[in-house]
Amino acid sequence: MSNYQLIVIGSGAAGMMAAITAAREGKRVLLLEKLSKIATKLKATGGGRCNLTNTLDNETFMQHFGRDGRFMAPALEAFEHKALIAFLEEIGVESHAPDGFRVFPVTHSSSTIIDAMSQEMQNLNIAVHCASKVLSLEYDAEKITGVQTQTESFHADAVILATGGKGYPMLGAEGDGYPMAASVGHKVTELYPAMMPLKVKETWVENCRADTIAKVTMHVDMKKYKKLSATGDLIFTKDGIRGPVVLDFSREITPLLSRYDEVPILLNLTKGMNEEQIRQHFKKALEKNPHQTTLELLLTLLPESVSLELCKIAKVDPALSLARQTGANRDKLIRLLVWTPLTINGHDGFKMAMITRGGIHLKEIDPYTMQSRRIKGLYFCGEIVNLDGPCGGYNLQWSFASGHLAGKLRK
Repeated sequence: MSNYQLIVIGSGAAGMMAAITAAREGKRVLLLEKLSKIATKLKATGGGRCNLTNTLDNETFMQHFGRDGRFMAPALEAFEHKALIAFLEEIGVESHAPDGFRVFPVTHSSSTIIDAMSQEMQNLNIAVHCASKVLSLEYDAEKITGVQTQTESFHADAVILATGGKGYPMLGAEGDGYPMAASVGHKVTELYPAMMPLKVKETWVENCRADTIAKVTMHVDMKKYKKLSATGDLIFTKDGIRGPVVLDFSREITPLLSRYDEVPILLNLTKGMNEEQIRQHFKKALEKNPHQTTLELLLTLLPESVSLELCKIAKVDPALSLARQTGANRDKLIRLLVWTPLTINGHDGFKMAMITRGGIHLKEIDPYTMQSRRIKGLYFCGEIVNLDGPCGGYNLQWSFASGHLAGKLRK
């Protein structure tokens, strides 16, 4: 049996950060990764561009995680975005925020991060064992004593579970950490796939695949959930919708789909314009050119493919002028431009999910240490806990910050 002071299970952003933090404080650290390479999921993050964090202050940052966001306060206080940027610079990775908000490595490649952290782990003599799947935690009545892999036992006074969620199982995320946590008495909340494309019942979307629509606002059209909304760029697909706004909104939709067969939503495709603003917009366009067809007017707001589909739904002839449409159909078209209805009826499950909604119950983790409240010596970090944020560097910043705090091994 090999002896270490800390065993980290999982080699994503959270796991590597935890291992490095502990080793810098003089601990003998073993990092166990079940795949043949470290950081496979991190490599794919943001299409490999790796949006590390963002420039928000901690208070605003936490608000984007919903009512449980305040749990992150101690971790962010110790390691917010500026500290992360400084740490990366220290290990040789320069970063920048081209849009003033999202922070990337200047190479826009996740491999830069992985290579630098891997080198730092080597410099700190962290033992990294790949192709080493942990089967179970070992413990006595009071504390963690080590782990059992497929081939051997390792002893340690502390274990950090950084195994991630269930999204992208082809990259190794299979939720292995949840049963391990449950084995020592932890509750795992309901788990849902999140940050993923969604499928819709309406077939007309298939005809609009080529276009990205900017600044679309969507909200759930159900009395109880009307407050759920998101804004961002949208792309229609063969059988549904994707794009940044959909990735963000799917966090709210997948739990609803587990309760209801369908979730009706409304899309504002016209950058937030209301009926009156659209009428005024058309009026001004017609003053410049009174002979425009309805389609030509719509093209001042939307791509042709979408314009034609909305004309069909409103029973409007795109070749006629707006004045020659019936009043009822013209009004219907304007209402559609303000709120286009769609019905979400499915998704591709965890195989297409970038993150997992749900995880280890927050009440069972000490936010000042990331240590289990159930058993001594067990710590958590990253996606395994019940916290998830939108696109824009939120989830990676949380992984790094929680990994840093867990790696301190505070009691």
